[in-house]
Amino acid sequence: MSGVVSVLDFFLSSAYAQAAAPQQGSPLVSMLMPIALIVLFYFLLIRPQMKRSKEHKQLLEKLAVGDEVVTSGGVAGKVTTLGENFVSVEIADNTVIKLQRQAITGVLPKGSLKSA
Repeated sequence: MSGVVSVLDFFLSSAYAQAAAPQQGSPLVSMLMPIALIVLFYFLLIRPQMKRSKEHKQLLEKLAVGDEVVTSGGVAGKVTTLGENFVSVEIADNTVIKLQRQAITGVLPKGSLKSA
């Protein structure tokens, strides 16, 4: 058993094995860490997501008949009719699908579908 203790003493000095007295920090420092994390999350996660959401909402408001769009599923087509919640998109000759406005993720430059 003494051989095991001496091996442990080699890896862990007996000074580290003793319980250290808890250090008393300033209450101000302990409050700054959560506040700093909240600020960090706001600037790295929440603010960019709000900006993307606002840009998408503006894109949907500016949507017009004849715009060439891409959906969240990757389908590209030309807007034929606009409703309050739904949009009809022509994806091929005489093939029209009805989508929710939220499914449109981007507007293509004019003539993009003809060159594809």
